[in-house]
Formats: sequence, C-alpha cells, structure tokens
Amino acid sequence: MRYDPTHIQAEDNGTSPIGDPEVRDLWPALLKGWRRKCPHCGSGPLLCSYLKVNDTCTVCREELHHHRADDGPAYLTILIVGHLMAPLLLLVFETFRPDPLILFTIFAVGCVALSLYLLPRLKGAIVGFQWARHMHGF
Repeated sequence: MRYDPTHIQAEDNGTSPIGDPEVRDLWPALLKGWRRKCPHCGSGPLLCSYLKVNDTCTVCREELHHHRADDGPAYLTILIVGHLMAPLLLLVFETFRPDPLILFTIFAVGCVALSLYLLPRLKGAIVGFQWARHMHGF
C-alpha cells in the first residue's frame, strides 16, 4: 500500500487534518485536565469523585464519557513517584543514616501521599490529552 499525504492535509478553509473544523490546543487542555477541570471550558469539574470522570460537563455540556484513561494514570503515577522517591531515599540514607523504621515510615507516608496527589491530576491530564487529540470519539 502506497502512502498518499494528500488525503490528510488540511484545506485552506481552516479545517483540521481529519476534517473536524475545531482545532484543539494540547497544552491548555493538559493544564485544564491537571486542574481537574473540563478540557473544553476549563470551569466545569472533570471528576465527580476521586477518579470517576463525569459523563458530561455541568457547565458547557461537553461529553466526557468517551475517555479511555484505563491504566495510564496509575502507570504514570508509579513512574513519577518511583523516580522521585528512590534517589531521595538513597540520598537521605547515605547522608543522615536514620533508623530503618523511621526511614521506612517517612518514605511510606511520602510515597502514599504523593501517589494520592498525582493520580487524579494525571487522570485529568490524560483525559485532556485525549480530548485535544480527538481520540476515542471526542
């Protein structure tokens, strides 16, 4: 099969490459999702509970049920927390030599707190990314 770039190029009338007239900016959508707000209007709540995404925005009525975040937020949370806490654990252990139980307690609480903070924000950012890129029916 031969690649033909002409079938995906945007026309001069302002349409996006896939024929949708609305071009959505990525970074504003990611920031709105990080703030757990609707990626379209930025003022309606994205989540109705800790990780449950609203079916529609209560302000602009944008449909949000199309999202497919699945395991992405959990994977990114583990990746970020692991890459932040592992070097910090080594640094604290080598520098201060605290009692192992104190070290474990501090880092266990820190890992759980950071994970609980990041998880809904990363889910919002992933939903915002999917919305901006017209993925999964957005």
